Amino acid sequence: MIRGTEMQVPYRTSFNGKLDRLSSLIDRLRVQVSQSALSDPDCETALLWVCETPAKTQRLILCPTDNEDDRAFTGLAPRPDERVKVSARIAISGVGKQLISALPDCLSVELSDDPYLQAVVTPLIEEVVMPRCGGQAVFQRLCEVVVIRLLRHAMAEGKVNTGLLNGLAHPRIAEALVGIHEAPAEAWSLEKLAQTAGMSRTQFAVTFKDLVGVTPMGYLASWRLEIAREELESGRQVKSVANLCGFSSPAAFSRAYSKRFGVPPRGARAAS
Repeated sequence: MIRGTEMQVPYRTSFNGKLDRLSSLIDRLRVQVSQSALSDPDCETALLWVCETPAKTQRLILCPTDNEDDRAFTGLAPRPDERVKVSARIAISGVGKQLISALPDCLSVELSDDPYLQAVVTPLIEEVVMPRCGGQAVFQRLCEVVVIRLLRHAMAEGKVNTGLLNGLAHPRIAEALVGIHEAPAEAWSLEKLAQTAGMSRTQFAVTFKDLVGVTPMGYLASWRLEIAREELESGRQVKSVANLCGFSSPAAFSRAYSKRFGVPPRGARAAS
């Protein structure tokens, strides 16, 4: 129950009772790993690497874009004096990819600074060094966990200063964002979102825009339509998607969807 309202929102919490800021997004995050990841550890087209430095420490690198100039500019790509132990070509899709777009162009983590990341990278290396039955499937799952733990690391270490992760790192704004993610069909208004965050309407609107980069209602509209596109592509009926995403009618949904994506919902479903 949200304080001061009759609104029911099924927030998920972690084991210690704190707000779970990522699960609703991770549920909609798709990480695909190329077959070349196991057979070609020096793959130049990789986006995820584990490197060993001359000092025998390990560094994890994620560059979620294909822009090699960005990698060279930041200096975070594998260096000539580092040995690449693992590389993977990954493709990230689904509505949850908004998490990835909130990351820097390249993210580098010294694994000695994050034992939780180290714990999942160690078996990742083992799957490359000692290939066994089912190795590709295990490698895929481990890469998914590595990406998720990198997201946690980025939030905890303040490695983003704008966008979705920045909003989720703020304890009050996160309350409203999780409400949107968990219950897109809720009749959200600016007042309800502000109340969920425990802030005044003005304070909430200004803080949300400063942190996330868009207005609260703009983010809500975008989230609903991105979910709608994903659901339509999976074959779900237009009326069902309209209800799921909080539109007052299929006609209102069709207008909003066509304006955003340039095609009507039925066309998107037919193309799936």
